[in-house]
Amino acid sequence: MIRAYIDAFTQLRDPRYRRLLWIGVALSLALLFVLYAFVLLIVQLLIPGALFLPITGQVQGLSSLFSLGSILYLLGLSVFLMVPVASIFTGLYLDDVADAVEAEHYRGLEPRNRIPFRESIGDGLRYFGLLVALNVLGMAVFAVSNGWGIAILWAVNGFLLSREYFTMILRRRHDAEAARALFRRDFYWLWLPGVVLAIGLSIPVVNLAMPLVGAAVFTHLYHRLHPQQDATESV
Repeated sequence: MIRAYIDAFTQLRDPRYRRLLWIGVALSLALLFVLYAFVLLIVQLLIPGALFLPITGQVQGLSSLFSLGSILYLLGLSVFLMVPVASIFTGLYLDDVADAVEAEHYRGLEPRNRIPFRESIGDGLRYFGLLVALNVLGMAVFAVSNGWGIAILWAVNGFLLSREYFTMILRRRHDAEAARALFRRDFYWLWLPGVVLAIGLSIPVVNLAMPLVGAAVFTHLYHRLHPQQDATESV
């Protein structure tokens, strides 16, 4: 796991990977902003008046979307909202990141499966709904638990993220049934990297880069758990 994370960061020397990083950060920020606007819309519907919060001050539905207080609130909520964002990221961008990792570290592979866009987005949306519900619940638990509840959230998010990311990587070279079986077999090697990803996604600003890092890490983990799939591997 440690080596996979190191390789995910050290590949930043690769211009193609750096370009994907900046595009990934922009995509993560855009998805986070859309999800945050949805949260503000719900606040507006449930609380017609202004909502006053510590530090950020007044937050009043969509009308405060671009206020300074709202931006600060966005950073705070990103602790919870970036996990669902990372889920959507897999359907939109995981293949590009995995292709860049394989081109740099695992050359000579057989051509990968071309997963239909509808299938990849469908898989992402299924996890997205579950992760939104879980993290909304997590906000409530966090608020009443003096903060310790976030450790439980990291553990559960770690499982769900590892399942989604690794299954999407598996689907590039296996059918759906084989992918599910391989995840069940490899789960014990994957949960902790998923927890590390979940923790990274809860750190404001840093979390914008973590969906790309997660895609790279689970690509490395796949090839190290299944080296027989590689023709050659560069050092």
